[in-house]
Amino acid sequence: MSGATAYVDESFHEHPTRGFYVLAAAVFSDESEHARTAMLALRGGRRTQKLHWNEMDDRQQRGAAAVVAGLDGMHLVTIGSPVPPKKQERARRAGLRRLAYELHGVGVTQIMMESRQRVLDRQDVGLITATRNDLPKGTRLRVDHQRGAEEPLFWAADIVAGAVRADREGVAEYRETLGALVQTFEVPC
Repeated sequence: MSGATAYVDESFHEHPTRGFYVLAAAVFSDESEHARTAMLALRGGRRTQKLHWNEMDDRQQRGAAAVVAGLDGMHLVTIGSPVPPKKQERARRAGLRRLAYELHGVGVTQIMMESRQRVLDRQDVGLITATRNDLPKGTRLRVDHQRGAEEPLFWAADIVAGAVRADREGVAEYRETLGALVQTFEVPC
């Protein structure tokens, strides 16, 4: 997938001793309009600006996982654990660093992340810049931020993150639907 773009979203499970942080990257070829159209169709006539896993019921989650499973793409996921309460940012940074290495390995040159806050977005950029310095000379790997409502491909990453989180919480159905399209990487925090 040389020159591909990855769309990244996250999910977090808070627990005093078994918390974990999921970062999911949905990677599509340059021809990703089919995936965008599929995500917009999933949102349908909902009043929300974006599709969000946590706002879906079980039936909708099953359908969303099936739609993502039918798209031409791959999904790389880091799972940082254990994550004590109030240490989510540390887990996010560890997961993002590993995710950047893995994305580079499959030919991704552009990482798109949902914008959170200006300061936090700058921290993401700094982390990817530092990570790029550890990769082979001449590596092209860039990160940009965008509002989640403006890019439907973030929703695919959200669905993958939600399915992986559900699997870790004991509900394997959604993750099984995604099958071999998802590669997960454990990241100690």
